[in-house]
Amino acid sequence: MTVYDDSLKLHELKKGKIEVSSKVPVKTKEDLSLAYTPGVAEPCRAIAKNKEDVFRYTIKQNTVAVISDGSAVLGLGNIGAEASIPVMEGKALLFKEFAGIDAFPICISTQETGELISIIKNIAPVFGGINLEDISAPRCFFIENALQDLGIPVMHDDQHGTAVVVLAALMNASKVVGKPFTSLRIVVNGAGAAGTAIAKLLSCSGVSGSICYPVKEVVVCDSKGIISKTRTDLNNEKRDLANATNHSNREGSLQDALEDADVFIGVSVANSFKKEWVSLMSKDAIILAMANPTPEIAFEEAVSAGAGVVGTGRSDYPNQINNVLAFPGIFKGALDAKATRITVGMKLAAAKALAESIKPTKDQILPPALDKSIAGIVAAAVKKQAIQEGVIR
Repeated sequence: MTVYDDSLKLHELKKGKIEVSSKVPVKTKEDLSLAYTPGVAEPCRAIAKNKEDVFRYTIKQNTVAVISDGSAVLGLGNIGAEASIPVMEGKALLFKEFAGIDAFPICISTQETGELISIIKNIAPVFGGINLEDISAPRCFFIENALQDLGIPVMHDDQHGTAVVVLAALMNASKVVGKPFTSLRIVVNGAGAAGTAIAKLLSCSGVSGSICYPVKEVVVCDSKGIISKTRTDLNNEKRDLANATNHSNREGSLQDALEDADVFIGVSVANSFKKEWVSLMSKDAIILAMANPTPEIAFEEAVSAGAGVVGTGRSDYPNQINNVLAFPGIFKGALDAKATRITVGMKLAAAKALAESIKPTKDQILPPALDKSIAGIVAAAVKKQAIQEGVIR
């Protein structure tokens, strides 16, 4: 039996992974009168008079929608709404387990961008936050941006949860190898949702220098090589990326980009990084190869080739780069602060708190993914930053 066989049996046995449970008893007529008719009319009247009271009297104050159209699920690709439900259920489960947030999977059977935005806006009244998940690039960028006026936190976790955890990992890995964070030359392989968000966060694109300290250089590669201003085949999103990164205007292949680089970040495809390329990089290179389930380079190969610190997306090797270290705490902090959005400053605060939650070593640049204390640490930092920025109701 494999983990896939066991998982299939679990899902069939349990009929999914989450359920709705009652917070109040319904055993007497009085119970029924309070929870439903006639008593329920009073909170309805209160909310009708003042919509902000919806946060006071309903589940909205601690509920997140986990929304996907099934267009870019894990390593499975465009498998559609129905097939994405197990992943979204799992995300909802993690929200509850790690942050005490009630979350519900909403899998929508359209991949028309405008229609998807309209549906999300129209179901938003129930939820205190929107976690966008597994929506293909470049549509995910436009969809997330279009939802920032809802008055509640909206975040595409594939972008920003990943970027926050990677930033924290690099903060600590740079300490382990003895290189100043701001001196790092970084190559990001993959220009999809995660790669774009990582590159922009590391280069402090559109962020005040008072809260962000950019690395020396970020170069992003896609399947055709280095993304530069001279390329004529770039879409709008990649043109923006070219303007935000690669300020020395390097050109060529991934192999060219790696010369003297301090860091390789892989959010691309399996086995796309050759073992011999480690020697092209600077001494004690940091390699975060996060393609799942098979990384860009195997952990053992990267270590044997001389890398200083190696991380992957896998739980069976040291230094797992896992979004569960970020998204529960980010949303918990935003909900606790009554934030109207999740800002770049809040993401940076989350990364800093995550990095500072442990004393890093070569084999532990991040806390264990199952450490449930981390969500509270991240939440406190995010709440504080939201209040400082004034993005609260």
